[in-house]
Amino acid sequence: MVLVVPELEAQCPMCKMSAESNLKNGGTEGRSLNAGILYMLALPYLLVGFLGYVWYKRRKKDGAASPH
Repeated sequence: MVLVVPELEAQCPMCKMSAESNLKNGGTEGRSLNAGILYMLALPYLLVGFLGYVWYKRRKKDGAASPH
């Protein structure tokens, strides 16, 4: 959804105004700010996914070791 609608990449009004002003003056901090926000957004999902994978592997390993 973020890739389809560019307005979803916006930050708070002050940050957005600062980033747009910087981009108009030839700076690149606005792009870095958006990349940082997307990085912070993705990190919890990666962490939960990794923990889920570890839990799944341990559960599968424990299930194979104990006879039912």
